[in-house]
Amino acid sequence: MAASSTLVYHHLPFFFLVFLLHAQPCPAAGGSWSTLLPSIGISAMHMQLLPNDRVVMYDRTDFGISNISLPNGKCRPNTTDCSAHSVEYDVASNTVRPLMVLSNVWCSSGTLMPDGRLVQTGGFDDGYRVVRIYKSCDSCDWQEIRDGLNQQRWYATNHILPDGKQIIIGGRRAFSYEFFPKISTNENTPSFPFLAQTNDPNAENNLYPFVFLYPDGNLFIFANNRAILFDYSKNQVIKTYPTIPGGQPRNYPSTGSAVLLPLRMTQGTVAAVEVLVCGGAPKGAFVNANKGIFDGALDTCGRIKISDPNPQWAMETMPSARVMGDMLLLPNGHVLIINGVSAGVAGWELGRNPVLSPVVYHPDKQVGSRFEVQNPSTIPRVYHSTAVLLRDGRVLVGGSNAHDKYEFTNVLYPTELSLEAFSPSYLDSNSSEFRPTIILPVKNTRIGYGKQVVVVFTVSGIVDPSSVSVTMVAPSFNTHSFSMNQRLIVLDGSPASKIIGRSRYQVVVTTPPSGNVAPAGNYILYLVHKDIPSPGIWVQMQ
Repeated sequence: MAASSTLVYHHLPFFFLVFLLHAQPCPAAGGSWSTLLPSIGISAMHMQLLPNDRVVMYDRTDFGISNISLPNGKCRPNTTDCSAHSVEYDVASNTVRPLMVLSNVWCSSGTLMPDGRLVQTGGFDDGYRVVRIYKSCDSCDWQEIRDGLNQQRWYATNHILPDGKQIIIGGRRAFSYEFFPKISTNENTPSFPFLAQTNDPNAENNLYPFVFLYPDGNLFIFANNRAILFDYSKNQVIKTYPTIPGGQPRNYPSTGSAVLLPLRMTQGTVAAVEVLVCGGAPKGAFVNANKGIFDGALDTCGRIKISDPNPQWAMETMPSARVMGDMLLLPNGHVLIINGVSAGVAGWELGRNPVLSPVVYHPDKQVGSRFEVQNPSTIPRVYHSTAVLLRDGRVLVGGSNAHDKYEFTNVLYPTELSLEAFSPSYLDSNSSEFRPTIILPVKNTRIGYGKQVVVVFTVSGIVDPSSVSVTMVAPSFNTHSFSMNQRLIVLDGSPASKIIGRSRYQVVVTTPPSGNVAPAGNYILYLVHKDIPSPGIWVQMQ
């Protein structure tokens, strides 16, 4: 793979200056793969990690008969399908339990609510306007609210808000947004012209928009090749950002991915707010792919500091082109880019040339040395693949089905039912002496806003006080190459750790100041030492 990295600064409106900074080729840096289960019975099109270390997954109800049966002879009503299309995976026991989902959850969206329930919305056909709720327990199952949405939501994006509600934005032919839970049954559905303006009549390219909560309570929304800052309470655009250089589409079906880079707290404020958008497919790629012409994916990332008074995109070149890749924030603030293909677009049979090697992006390194290629998997993860961060620092990878039903033979990319784990290099055995373990706080500790928290940890090796940090990661809902609600906060704290006993240390940090920075709910707290995170512990912001 080519491994040069290029940065381009763009200044509007009349000129731009290009700097080409080339790095030396970067070899595979590490990371390892393991197969967890050869089959979970379904193809994991959607994933959400829950606060009890279980992961809810589902595909769609009209794929046909899956490879896992519903319990106790159950069948879906009015069908002969007695198989499950949703499962709950228990990380600790490495087992799955089938769940009953009634309406079609295909290409739906969701949010983990502050009380730990997964509230999941929309889908296809009989699922267009359904709200589904899952509260995990050994015998729990999906609960469904028919007509829980005002409009059909298919390929929408959800985000948790500071008041504990979730906003549901867009969807196919749905240029509007709404909220759940609702204040009243006749609550209106505001129109959202930005989605109509970014809609490509030939390919859409604005589905599953990238949405991030800005620390002032407004929303950063990226669709197709454009972005805005949006006040959803007033239905008002606060700021319009420059079009991403080159104007190439980055949203479904030209599916790139995006992350809100780590929010670093300094004296109670966020030092800078940056968004990174990577990959996608060029204009016309969707039309061409349907003709059997598979255009090469985009190999660029755009990075923009949206907190600047006059924000501009800086473009970088990835080691390899990628469409349908997933971008995940790792506990140490690095960004993992995983899954996807290097040609074509999202859609049935429309992708080619799987990209098997993940890439780690180091946001704080100099341009030219930010991308690090990792060791490859052997399993193609193409259309409808997923990935989520687990509390122990591994990345759970599943899914991949480029077909409109389960297809296991005589196809280019068979339906994939397996689960894998990718272990980043910080989990290598040669890092064990520097890997911390959190003693306090204990799991499920409730913490308030703007409070000091003492984090006690152990390390067997010598601690470098200047390399200790504490991060909080919000568990995300992952589907179609975007992790909704993904958020990592680097807590404000003393730069040095205090020795309080043999191999035992403490650091005092201050929690985020408000729900605008960290919406109430469940987070995974990590102690990071020399870029090596501890196993995380669940905490509750309230």
